[in-house]
Amino acid sequence: MNRPDGSSVHGSAVLVGDRAILIRGPSGSGKSRLVFDLILAGHAGQIPEAALVGDDRLILRVEDGRLLVRSAPELEGLLEIRGLGIRRLDFAAEAIVGWVVDLDAGDAARLPEPKSLEITIEGVVLSRIPVGIGFFPLPMVVAALTTIEGSVGLRRLDSCSKGIGNHISPTIATE
Repeated sequence: MNRPDGSSVHGSAVLVGDRAILIRGPSGSGKSRLVFDLILAGHAGQIPEAALVGDDRLILRVEDGRLLVRSAPELEGLLEIRGLGIRRLDFAAEAIVGWVVDLDAGDAARLPEPKSLEITIEGVVLSRIPVGIGFFPLPMVVAALTTIEGSVGLRRLDSCSKGIGNHISPTIATE
């Protein structure tokens, strides 16, 4: 459905640092779960702070060559947590999209072709993470956010056993 203030799409979005991750996929593929997992990872310091932008229906619009995302007004601050129902969370009113995660992606591969790691939405070229059916997306998304040049980066850990302070917390990965 198109609206005068942007186009309505099915998906979820979470703000991590200063860029949003637009999460797409079929019903039941884990979009809401990934949003909540990223919010928890932000609270744990494994990635920069993360906040809900929207769940289920989003409004996309282009401004100054950037893709912006916000929640459909009637769903602002609401996130479905499977087994608990609809919960209210703090949320970002609008954010610039920096990444797209496609869950249950048919073109997901162990060693993806470079062309599958980009997507154009409404004329804006964005980084893309295709996640195959049955794969848990959180480690892939955290790896992309923390290992790609220009990404949001990691928080330095004071407890780094190697004394250089740039390791992922052992709650995400072990040494």
